[in-house]
Amino acid sequence: MGKWYERTENAILTDEKKEVPNGVWIKCPNCSEIIYFKELARNQHVCFKCNHHFRINSEQYLEILCDAGNYREFDSMMLSGNPLEFSDPQPYRDQLIAAHQKTGIYEAIRTVETLINGIKVNLAVMDFRFIGGSMGSVVGEKIARMVDRSITDKIPLIIISASGGARMQEGALSLMQMAKTASRLARLHDAGILYISVLTHPTTGGVTASFAMLGDMIFAEPGALIGFAGPRVIRQTIGEELPEGFQTAEFLLKKGFIDAVVDRRYLKKTLNEVLKFYYA
Repeated sequence: MGKWYERTENAILTDEKKEVPNGVWIKCPNCSEIIYFKELARNQHVCFKCNHHFRINSEQYLEILCDAGNYREFDSMMLSGNPLEFSDPQPYRDQLIAAHQKTGIYEAIRTVETLINGIKVNLAVMDFRFIGGSMGSVVGEKIARMVDRSITDKIPLIIISASGGARMQEGALSLMQMAKTASRLARLHDAGILYISVLTHPTTGGVTASFAMLGDMIFAEPGALIGFAGPRVIRQTIGEELPEGFQTAEFLLKKGFIDAVVDRRYLKKTLNEVLKFYYA
């Protein structure tokens, strides 16, 4: 029998070298554990060893939360204009086109009607891949329309946030979405309809300062970065050193800003328990 290897001065060479395809293994950025990607996906993209929650996109959240992965999407092709004629090294219109080509979606939020363990809900999921999940006029309009549907149909509303804040390419029009979404959610509250906010990594800027922190119940994923301004800006403003980890979900829970830190693997179960309490 011939040998399947050959010894050299520096190494052993084999004639059965196998290439590992890209995307088969992934390293956890928190604990450096090497994880088989399909196993990570089956665990809802949560590290087996350290519980680190990998960032996932809107489609993956819909698969996790919607019964049998089924939903009816609204306003899926609503597009942003360029009302300020914003120009950068890459024009705003080109940035939107590039974001669509990268993600397959037309804006940084998707709004759907679905069932969570048989209970009908309106569900919105932000997608950080689309220009950092930034909030422009279309994001605000889609949320406003979904709130109106919740009021008309008398069904609960859930928003999953992942955002770097307001979209600078739309200037003051983007900032106006903070007031627009907050006023619509006030109507929802007056109508006695439940709103659950789920904060994921990261939830910052104008999104934090508006609809993300206005839920009747506010949940967050473990380790999520949640805040309005960055640590440097806050430090310069107040002139004091900041406690370590002060913008994490766990710190905010300790200080009473959110109601619970919920592992993604139990998010659907937790949402179902709250929904049943209110509507069963």
